[in-house]
Amino acid sequence: METNAYLKEHYEKGGENGRLLSRHGRIEFLTTVRYVEKYLHEGMKIIEIGAGTGRYSHYFAKQGYTVDAVELINYNIEVFKQNTVHGEAVTIKQGNALNLSYYPDNTYDITLLLGPMYHLYTKEDQQKALSEAIRITKKGGIVFASYCNNDATIVQFGFVKGNILHEMEKGMIDPITFKCKSTPVEVFELYTKSEIDELIAHFKVKRLHYVGTDMATNFIKDTVDAMDDKTYDVYLRYHFSICERSDLIGATHHMLDISKRNDFYEFTRFY
Repeated sequence: METNAYLKEHYEKGGENGRLLSRHGRIEFLTTVRYVEKYLHEGMKIIEIGAGTGRYSHYFAKQGYTVDAVELINYNIEVFKQNTVHGEAVTIKQGNALNLSYYPDNTYDITLLLGPMYHLYTKEDQQKALSEAIRITKKGGIVFASYCNNDATIVQFGFVKGNILHEMEKGMIDPITFKCKSTPVEVFELYTKSEIDELIAHFKVKRLHYVGTDMATNFIKDTVDAMDDKTYDVYLRYHFSICERSDLIGATHHMLDISKRNDFYEFTRFY
């Protein structure tokens, strides 16, 4: 089965459209929106690369921003179109994060790369996706890139769900470093912060924030979902107060790396 076939199979199960709607799922969504809005001003142009079913694209389009979206999977594109309401300044195009040649250099104020890094399994492809995202971002523009956390997966999928020994026997978890290996079969690539640091070191960007977008939420999701409104509001405030703490971010399932493009420079073309 080809790489895209595994992704197609995963997303056609339909969970992505509702993933950020539950109380625990909204923590990731609200955190990401909160940080985007720190840098968003009237008239800015946004692109979302790997837009899925459009949860973020539609949100910002409904706020009056012009949003272009790129998505690989046809199923997600169809749901994206169904979710589009009259008057939204949003477009959706099928495309691959590794080749955005149909978008000019220096075009967007805000670039959202909130899904593709989850599904890229080689350093070469990871650098291609980042290079393309940065290339189409204006000088001084902001790139938001999301990653899945290696160690939260070790704890939850490995120990809590009882898969740790089996995955070690398969050779998918290093018994010394506890680094997970991923292939298209596993669908999701997992990262440590040092790996992300190494990736972005290749580019002329300045890191502004490194954020745990859900922190411990997915470990206590039943508790979060059962909270009354007042308690949930307090939990959200607590989450916002700790989501950049370097001593706690290792607990998160999803990381958001936020960088400013510093300079014009020559990009390596991959197409």
